[in-house]
Amino acid sequence: MRPRRLIVLSAPSGAGKTTVARYLLETIPGAVFSVSATTRPRRNGEVDGQDYHFLRHEEFQRCIERGELVEYEEIFGNYYGTLRSATQKALADGKVMIFDVDVKGALSLKRAFPDDTFLLFIAPPSLDELEHRLRHRGTETEEQIQRRLARAALELSYRDQFDAVIVNDDLPTTLTRARDLVEHAIAGAC
Repeated sequence: MRPRRLIVLSAPSGAGKTTVARYLLETIPGAVFSVSATTRPRRNGEVDGQDYHFLRHEEFQRCIERGELVEYEEIFGNYYGTLRSATQKALADGKVMIFDVDVKGALSLKRAFPDDTFLLFIAPPSLDELEHRLRHRGTETEEQIQRRLARAALELSYRDQFDAVIVNDDLPTTLTRARDLVEHAIAGAC
């Protein structure tokens, strides 16, 4: 099997995909992070071009019209998307690129780059545990938490379309398992 160098992580908000992505970036030699474009407001501490490419709605619309996005999605009134040029450059340069995207974005990446993409779904142990995690991080309003929980049920229904699923019930085990799966994908062994 051919090595897959586009490593796409997806999960409901609060399931741990960002933690897994950071770990993979630290432990997979030469891995780079795919910085998504978004129209959502910047949170405290986020850096434009590092955490996201923060765009105005009009700028994002122009990217859509020009076909500059591999995938994009509107979530809770904001757009998120992956820049085609950055993805193509990473492949051309032989890089391993780590993506942290929603389930529909993950499936769009697989359609656009079927031979290069490995999809990894990070699932919460339960919706109750997911709710606890969302409340504990303290970054969302009650309304946002309820919307995220409703969306989580939809996202969980896509998990069977991924190459692998890890239930994040123990973080050290999840991190080790994710690294092992990604190393196999990069080597062309899965």
